[in-house]
Amino acid sequence: MPVLGAQRAGTASVQFLKIGVGARAGAMGESFVALADDASALYWNPAGISQFDVDQVMFSHTAWLVDVQHEFLGAVYHLSADDALGLSVTTLHTDDMPVTTELQPLGDGTYFHYGDLAVGLTYSRKMTSQFSFGGTIRYFEETLDVLKMRGTVIDLGTYYWTGLGSLRFSAVVSNFGNQVSPTGTVRLLDGSSASQFQEFSPPTVFRFGFALEPFQTESNSLTTSLQLNHPNDNSENLSMGAEYQYMKTFFIRGGYKMNVDEEGFS
Repeated sequence: MPVLGAQRAGTASVQFLKIGVGARAGAMGESFVALADDASALYWNPAGISQFDVDQVMFSHTAWLVDVQHEFLGAVYHLSADDALGLSVTTLHTDDMPVTTELQPLGDGTYFHYGDLAVGLTYSRKMTSQFSFGGTIRYFEETLDVLKMRGTVIDLGTYYWTGLGSLRFSAVVSNFGNQVSPTGTVRLLDGSSASQFQEFSPPTVFRFGFALEPFQTESNSLTTSLQLNHPNDNSENLSMGAEYQYMKTFFIRGGYKMNVDEEGFS
């Protein structure tokens, strides 16, 4: 794939909103918007919460890179056979860290805190037996010592069964919102202070995915998915995944991402 959009790297804020959730989605290379049929759909595709008919609660904890902790809590309640409501909470945080300066590189005896929080409310409806639509409004807050960045973003998602076997596709726009900048005052080394900061966009990403079962019996099935990702702060990339299921009890999953720097097989 051509490297398009790499010059946009580093131009979006609140990067924690891009961290995926769910063991199934992660194992399948995050090629999941056309498969989202459990509570993790609150992150991947808001239209997906009307694709199942039982109420669900999920919680995940991830020991992320460099001692960063990530948590996700999601709950889905079905108002009717066609309507579903969901609530999600995401956090990313570290332990307190020592404050270092040019003159005190080992620390000045004080500590600072870093933490992120996002709370989302989701609604989805089956418009027909084949087409579902969903939306999420999400408030986020990022804290870095004395600086705070707050804002609101929305997710919009669709889910469509084509009628050609089990083929379905989805289109999702995530984290769409206004530019944000930190608020607060930072004391600089020379004694002056800074309280005006540059604005950046949230990490908006457009995802378009397909999924189908090329092989399916009462006891075995193979599910495959393909997804195109278009982020506003990096190059376009492609992800694909597969899942083998036996008796709805034993699963083997795998995935692969193309045109990304740090990820590949899963």
